[in-house]
Amino acid sequence: MTNYKKYFMRYIYNNILTTKPTVQNPKSIRYLSSTRYPNIPLSINDRYIYTMRGDRLDNLSYKFYGNSSLWWILSIANPELPNDSLYPTIGFQLRIPSNYKQIVSNFDLLNTNNI
Repeated sequence: MTNYKKYFMRYIYNNILTTKPTVQNPKSIRYLSSTRYPNIPLSINDRYIYTMRGDRLDNLSYKFYGNSSLWWILSIANPELPNDSLYPTIGFQLRIPSNYKQIVSNFDLLNTNNI
């Protein structure tokens, strides 16, 4: 029996994109595109918490932002976290960026595709 491990990539997440058929190329082409994440500067309004047993980045992002899919903001804002897990180390001082709407807006601008 093989032991499979799932690793969560912090900075690169591949999306499958499809080009639109044109006269010159009637077939659509599927390809992978890397997602680019914005820099998250320090702010005087950022919160800091100490993690406890059972804390996960997706649950914490839901608690502070109301959206569990924004866990990547916490991951990028805290580069000392392990790359392969949603579970931070117990007792880790975690920075919670306060300007998440601006971060998501910057993310959208970086990943706009004009295909």
